[in-house]
Amino acid sequence: MQIIPVIDLMHGCVVHARKGQRDHYKPIQTPLCSGSSPHAVIDGLMALHGFKTLYVADLDALMGVGDHHELLGCLQHDYPGLQFWIDQGLPPSRLPASGLNCRPVIGSESLVGKSPLLLTSLGREFILSLDFIGEDLVGGTGLLEDSGLWPDTVIIMSLSLVGSGEGPDFLRLEQFRTQMPEKNFIAAGGVRDVDDLYRLEGLGVGGVLLASALHLGKMDTSVLRSFG
Repeated sequence: MQIIPVIDLMHGCVVHARKGQRDHYKPIQTPLCSGSSPHAVIDGLMALHGFKTLYVADLDALMGVGDHHELLGCLQHDYPGLQFWIDQGLPPSRLPASGLNCRPVIGSESLVGKSPLLLTSLGREFILSLDFIGEDLVGGTGLLEDSGLWPDTVIIMSLSLVGSGEGPDFLRLEQFRTQMPEKNFIAAGGVRDVDDLYRLEGLGVGGVLLASALHLGKMDTSVLRSFG
């Protein structure tokens, strides 16, 4: 099971995401580094463990108030050993081509008011994020009923659990794994500690997005090494 750290970008810095309440996000404060610049936070994460993949949410782009396109290009250049999963919403035309060190993430929240059928025009290299608040899928009406539109890798994003420390949505993840065992499901939201990681691994989850647990020191180097 792959451990994938997360950084959320807002107004040029890394912010602390909590329960999807973006109006209240503040620049991150972490023992891993000084300050909240993306380079400092990534360096801090890489000093903790040699991660192979980094998930980046461009919150400015997702909220329609700008984007971090130039910054993301710099990060990809400066960290060539990392694969970046980048969520900038729709359209994905400004994202670097898949197959370099970037894979675009398309969240269901970006499909509000749009037909999920547009996913068929994106090929199969993108990553789909099914964004839930509570029991409800945000955006992507009809997406749950037509898994034929899904790529191989699907994030189950529990927005209301992000940064909460309340634990992952094990039941939902188990349901998806049971219904579609051929998909590579990635868990996101609520992971507290190593016990949660082992339970997710037991469910057959292919990866976990982590932020708060890393910055709070809940995952030491030996734990991270054990998951590859």
